[in-house]
Amino acid sequence: MAGIAQSRLAEERKSWRKDHPFGFIAKPSKNPDGSLNLFNWECAIPGKKDTIWEGGLYKIRMVFKDDFPSTPPKCKFEPPLFHPNVYPSGTVCLSLLDENKDWKPSISIKHLLVGIQDLLNNPNPEDPAQAEAYQIYCQNRTEYEKRVRREAAKYNAELIQRQMLG
Repeated sequence: MAGIAQSRLAEERKSWRKDHPFGFIAKPSKNPDGSLNLFNWECAIPGKKDTIWEGGLYKIRMVFKDDFPSTPPKCKFEPPLFHPNVYPSGTVCLSLLDENKDWKPSISIKHLLVGIQDLLNNPNPEDPAQAEAYQIYCQNRTEYEKRVRREAAKYNAELIQRQMLG
């Protein structure tokens, strides 16, 4: 199985390098010996223009198992984000990432990252993962938006991009 996963992830990398959405970052991490670890990707998602997330670049790690693409990767914001559908650990709660819900082996890394970006501005109150963010989102939208804007300022896109791309 690992061979299938490795081939698919090598294809994903090639495809991403040819064509990816502006402002997004996705690259395999490096092993201590300098070789690429195709099963562990360092990614970043920009906040969408004209949303409360704009201006931020949010780091996310994608970890793939040997049976990918049969199972989805685990996607985790590092550090965790203030969001109703992000667990306190940083793990993203999204039906696209759930093999019992909307996961399909044909879903690409690009689709996942764009889907997570969409989730940022369109939380799913039916599937909360973080109590505080969920309560504030439901009870006091103004306070929620203020907190998110602070997050966006904290994760300044230009600064993070320079760090990740070196």
